[in-house]
Amino acid sequence: MNIKQEEKIIKKSTVFTMFANTFLAIIKMIVGIIGNSQVLISDAINSISDVATNIVVYVSAIFSRKERDKEHPYGHEKIDSVISIFLGVAILITAFEVGKNALTTLYNYLFNNSVIPTPSWYVLIVVLITILFKEYLFQKTKKDAKKAKSSALLAQAWDHRSDTFASFGAVIGITGALIGWSFLEPIASFIIALFILRVGYKIISLGVSQVVDKSADDLTCNNIKEIVFKYTEIKSLDDIKTRMFGMKLYVDLEIGLDHTMTLEDAHEIAERLHDEIEETIPEVIHCMIHINPNYDKK
Repeated sequence: MNIKQEEKIIKKSTVFTMFANTFLAIIKMIVGIIGNSQVLISDAINSISDVATNIVVYVSAIFSRKERDKEHPYGHEKIDSVISIFLGVAILITAFEVGKNALTTLYNYLFNNSVIPTPSWYVLIVVLITILFKEYLFQKTKKDAKKAKSSALLAQAWDHRSDTFASFGAVIGITGALIGWSFLEPIASFIIALFILRVGYKIISLGVSQVVDKSADDLTCNNIKEIVFKYTEIKSLDDIKTRMFGMKLYVDLEIGLDHTMTLEDAHEIAERLHDEIEETIPEVIHCMIHINPNYDKK
């Protein structure tokens, strides 16, 4: 898949998400106001903020999937990773706000005798529908992110999942209010805030690791070694280096070949190895192979 196809997938997925979040924001705001649910109104505001992050992801698709140029010979995919860090921070802010509001509400309920309003029953139905829809968006966006190898789109998928966690808190709170246990809402919301916090941390951690050229995982490195050692002509694997570039991977190898081998034969082996690694491991965007003379007579 070339970068233009990746750009198309990211844009298509993000536009769909933008329309979905806009629709959800309108429905939740209207039902929240009519149904006397502050929780649903807050959730609607969160959906509006999601639309803003969707726009950022769409713009990142334009720049991160530009063709390589003289000033950027390795491409622009790292923009994707930077955007994913931005989205992770946005999720952390959401977690902080959810947690802060929950603690404030609980404090006022316990110590200031404030009343937590009882929402209408149909508010619960809207929240349950939101959970199902957001889970669908999570699964769809995560699948698209893997196809397009996009960190920003993957972060957007986990943003959907964090919204699902937050909505579960709303379900518990609204249900509690309907049966007279309104104090459950802030307690549940605070617990959900911790889950959202964890999601944000994971997204930021992944984005940072991609920006600072973290190496591939052990499984991928072992797969590369297995491919190398399939070639009987290769006497040694002298060095292996990998680095993440967005959700893609660069591989640098140093292999030892018989010192008497002709340059043409050595090049042919390196070329076959290069092609097999790139074809077998889809994440590898480029494999560079350096050949060392091997003097081992065994």
